[in-house]
Amino acid sequence: MELSMKKAFGGLGTMTNRHRAFTLIELLVVIAIIALLMGILMPVLHKAREQGKDVICRSNLRQVGLGANLYAEDWDQMVPRGSSGEIAWYMRFMPFLAQKPINNDYRTVEIYRCPSYPDKDQTICFVVNGWDFQDRNDWTGKEIVTPTRLTKCTRRTETLYLVDNENGSWRAIIRSATDADVYRCDVWNPGHLPTSDSEDITNGRRIARARHKNGCNCLYLDWHVEWMAADDMNANHWRFQK
Repeated sequence: MELSMKKAFGGLGTMTNRHRAFTLIELLVVIAIIALLMGILMPVLHKAREQGKDVICRSNLRQVGLGANLYAEDWDQMVPRGSSGEIAWYMRFMPFLAQKPINNDYRTVEIYRCPSYPDKDQTICFVVNGWDFQDRNDWTGKEIVTPTRLTKCTRRTETLYLVDNENGSWRAIIRSATDADVYRCDVWNPGHLPTSDSEDITNGRRIARARHKNGCNCLYLDWHVEWMAADDMNANHWRFQK
């Protein structure tokens, strides 16, 4: 009797141990569920990461805007345009920023960077308004290299000052103040607009077409920052006198 019970319980224990083990089908189901969850979560994580980069980009633009405002207060309401008389706009703002280049190496200045810019060697991730027009019927314009008084801008809330710099083989990578192409970080030609397909080093697209979603971040002349779709941008956004 006792022996029979041991056999019975022993047999039950063996069956219980067998049922605790995962079958191949169960393992495959678990792996499939994990893969499904990863497929759902990865785009969400990527979107969250890109949103974080977008926030940093906007914050950097706001800090540059504060520097530009301080510069204007010290220089009779003048703001740099284009190369600004042989000195690039970002060089002029240096005394008014918390960060400084070390030995002319701009890689130590995070404020001029956008984390979403693909080439991490690029230190100047924004381009400035260097576009001057003869009148309201002029849609071609020309480059202006001297500073302009803010009072000449009739609608500061609608006029662009800095926007995301385009990336591509035709776009200069700026690492230091002595680089040959330090003056190619301004906008003054229809070919520079994000809707342009030109990849010419001088007249090709300079404004990012899809840095953040299908557009770019913009600093306006009243120093507020907002996003603009590439297809919505045109020459009117760059006119000081509307």
